[in-house]
Amino acid sequence: GDLHSLAITADGSVWSWGDGDCGKLGHGDQQNQLLPKKVEAFAGQRVVAVSAGVDHSVAITADGAVFAWGEGEYGCLGHGEDLSNQLLPKKIEVWSRE
Repeated sequence: GDLHSLAITADGSVWSWGDGDCGKLGHGDQQNQLLPKKVEAFAGQRVVAVSAGVDHSVAITADGAVFAWGEGEYGCLGHGEDLSNQLLPKKIEVWSRE
């Protein structure tokens, strides 16, 4: 990302750190993190891919679910008409309907 980083560990956990604006770190707040912190919202799930945008983040779990969080402006999170910032990872439902 522009001012934040994401990492996946061998066990499929997601860690984030850096600028917390808009909730893009996924910890339920907008606090900056100076050290990597585990994203607890993925407890019990195995994440296989992550991507850090300027003010949002995306993750894909082993079962194919896609989650997005951070700044919702312009629909960049993929949550339809809900353009609000998401402080925690939220599943993108469009693929759940297929």
